[in-house]
Amino acid sequence: MNRTVVGNISLSLDGRVNGPGGDYDMSWIAPHAVTPASLAHMIRVTSPATTALLGRKNYQGFGGYWPTVADDETAPAESRAFSRWLNEVEKVVFSTTLSEAPWENSRIAATDPVATVKELRQQEGGDIVVLASSTVIRTLLAADALDRLSITLCPELVGVGVPLFDETTKPSSWTLTNYTPTESGALCLQYDRPHPA
Repeated sequence: MNRTVVGNISLSLDGRVNGPGGDYDMSWIAPHAVTPASLAHMIRVTSPATTALLGRKNYQGFGGYWPTVADDETAPAESRAFSRWLNEVEKVVFSTTLSEAPWENSRIAATDPVATVKELRQQEGGDIVVLASSTVIRTLLAADALDRLSITLCPELVGVGVPLFDETTKPSSWTLTNYTPTESGALCLQYDRPHPA
């Protein structure tokens, strides 16, 4: 099967996925995530996907907010569309501590991300997108198992925080295949591997 595996994430200019406040310090991302261009980018990235991969923290964070947005008539149309997609898409959550995954169409992965992606590639379906989980993206990069990086580069320097790229990241070349400037000054960037991963 020819399923594209996409890592989708927001980064600061200094390559961080969160701020000095810890795992949930994403206040610097919020103003850039809600612009019309950023929301349209999210729809463009996720709509071809039929499987979403999440870490535990992202699964719980997304699950605590997004399921009801689809029915919120005051929410932007793009947010409602993303919520509907999230509710309907197959969600695979990587966790050693969760005992259940109550969000509809969710399951807990019994294998590591690399093995799971290898298995999913053999199945029918659309793209496979990692939703904002730096740990899963980093693991797949180390195994050369990502085909595409979708990065929202925010015009922020956070100084302290978890970097997306570390010593486990292997050297590789990527091609810029799409970019969109947003109203807040963030850039939505899409990089593809010149050859399938």
